[in-house]
Amino acid sequence: MRGTVNGLAGEAADLARRYRAQAPGGAPAYQRVKDLVTEQIMSGRWREGDPLPSESQFVESLGLSRMTVNRALRELAGQGLIRRVMGVGSFVALHKGSSALVEVHNIADEVRRRGHRYRAEVLYVRAETADPEVGAQFGPGAGRRVFRSRVVHFEDDVAIQLEDRYVHPDFAPGYLEQDFTRRTPFTFLSEVAPLGKGEHVVEAVLPSAEECAVLGVPESEPCLLIHRRTWSGEALVSIARLLHPGSRYRLQGTFDNR
Repeated sequence: MRGTVNGLAGEAADLARRYRAQAPGGAPAYQRVKDLVTEQIMSGRWREGDPLPSESQFVESLGLSRMTVNRALRELAGQGLIRRVMGVGSFVALHKGSSALVEVHNIADEVRRRGHRYRAEVLYVRAETADPEVGAQFGPGAGRRVFRSRVVHFEDDVAIQLEDRYVHPDFAPGYLEQDFTRRTPFTFLSEVAPLGKGEHVVEAVLPSAEECAVLGVPESEPCLLIHRRTWSGEALVSIARLLHPGSRYRLQGTFDNR
């Protein structure tokens, strides 16, 4: 049975039989391990989210060094075929969710359009004094109070975005009373302050230790960070910092110059 200790040990043993059946010489050992694992995934025998045998099971069954097995798994993770969770193990990677590069969409709708299950966890929703950088963007107002929310968005129970959002309270007075596990901040703001203009700035970053814990990724995981500002009419309503694990998300755009 997939996922059980005995089941994974059995799969490691099956891989070992096929590894030994390979022609001698040729590709180095780590590449042959990668090829076997890739075949399991591409054939559909191992599906999205399935656990892989542990490093120790690979080492014992294949008779290879831990360094060789570790290299194979690291490179598979770098290619996006598997994801590695520190202290837990390796899993077949989910197909990456994607979002339009220049458009502003509701993440819950994106997940559902892919045929997957969406849910959210709210870390907090509160009023606070804006720091100087945020306050300056919203405009004059010494000691300006803003609404702030931090929400983790999940696709099939895998965290794909940490949303840290500041909202101008004049344009969303009911923000603190919303249940953002039932509808996203984007949906609420679209109703009370319809989107007129948006701005995206995208960069690659390494997450902080706290962000790694929230998203369930190792500290070495590159992330996509989207700085998003949205206006209603001429008024800046929202400033959001959207952090996506790089192995689970991508941005895409289509251009037509005809």
